[in-house]
Amino acid sequence: MIKHSKQRDCIQMFLSTRTDHPTAETVYMGIREQYPHISLATVYRNLALLSDMGEIQKISTGNGPDRFDGNAAPHNHFLCDRCGNVMDLEMDSISYVDQIAGKTFPGVVQGHTILFHGICPGCLKQNTMLL
Repeated sequence: MIKHSKQRDCIQMFLSTRTDHPTAETVYMGIREQYPHISLATVYRNLALLSDMGEIQKISTGNGPDRFDGNAAPHNHFLCDRCGNVMDLEMDSISYVDQIAGKTFPGVVQGHTILFHGICPGCLKQNTMLL
């Protein structure tokens, strides 16, 4: 049983109000006003716990810090190669890839993580020569 934490609740509430998939440091800066004595280590620890519990999503971009999403429902993300913005990618479910992967894998495939990348609409508007 995990002990209840007001700080963890605050972190989860902060994430639920965001759609920009903030980093741990952004979360830390965002809740310091309410919890001025909270440490960055506490924020990291609680983000990891919330992610492990399935309450939030951790998005590892491969270049730069992990990002966090308060929406724990299965959905896909897009990473802009130019500005580093991470955003939700609205699309039909591709859950069938688990079955495809399972056909040739001797273990049990229970899920997947896919991070799409390219150039976001904002960067395209700034410079149409990016393609």
